[in-house]
Amino acid sequence: MTDAYKDLQQGERGAWTSIIAYIVLAGAKLTIGYVFFSEALLADGLNNSTDIVSSIAVLIGLRISQKPPDEDHPYGHFRAETLAALIASFIMMAVGLQVLYQAVTKLITNEVETPSMIAAWTALVCSVIIYGVYRYNLKLAKRVNSQAVMAAAQDNRSDALVGMGAFVGIIGTRLGLPWLDVVAAIVVGLIICRTAWMIFRGTAYSLSDGFDESELEQFKETINTIPGVERLKDIRARLLGNQVLVDVIVQVDNDLNVTESHDITERIERKMLENHNIEHVHIHIEPIRINKRLKEKQV
Repeated sequence: MTDAYKDLQQGERGAWTSIIAYIVLAGAKLTIGYVFFSEALLADGLNNSTDIVSSIAVLIGLRISQKPPDEDHPYGHFRAETLAALIASFIMMAVGLQVLYQAVTKLITNEVETPSMIAAWTALVCSVIIYGVYRYNLKLAKRVNSQAVMAAAQDNRSDALVGMGAFVGIIGTRLGLPWLDVVAAIVVGLIICRTAWMIFRGTAYSLSDGFDESELEQFKETINTIPGVERLKDIRARLLGNQVLVDVIVQVDNDLNVTESHDITERIERKMLENHNIEHVHIHIEPIRINKRLKEKQV
């Protein structure tokens, strides 16, 4: 099994961690928020309920990504995890808009009740727990280079902030500002929508074959330093899940034979793997006539 598939298996741990944490937290928040009249805690619990669905989508995407290449998918199914992150962003945006609608409606109609301090402490404890999940998933996402796990980590972080906002809102309400709990719910909705947009923007950029220009420049520098490469004519890269695919056209001395030209391609592949951990490099060699006298003078 290649390292890419091993990374995907490790990424599943992050999805399972999120699923278990969200099941526990959603149950606690929805129950206590309903019993002790906290709109912000109810909004946060509803958010965690949909986070369960999002985490399951991430888990399914990671599972599909592990399928080996076939006739329809010669590069494998790695892009499934990107699609999972995209689906998660849609679910999060829908929930964020729903939370905003409910909170604004209650604020306009002045249907506000003073929540208990139990709701406040629940929000705080849950915020600390989900922040721990965020730190775990963030570290895991960086190690396995997974967009889906990174999306889950960003969701975890927004949930930790949401929990703190709910805590502040409830405390403010207890201090004689009953509208502050609903305002906290509005802030919750805005944070959910913002996180959903950020995940959507990143995954849409990847799915449309967008690639970071600064990273592409680093690839160019690496290839240009390889002996035998006279000129880097063209280079393109795109993301396929947690994999980077690179297409390169290099020009070499037309006096080189097939074996010597092939050696250059192997050097490029080896260097890209060593410097950038890129396994998939498609290289096209073009011969070019070299003015050897001019080259000797330059040396």
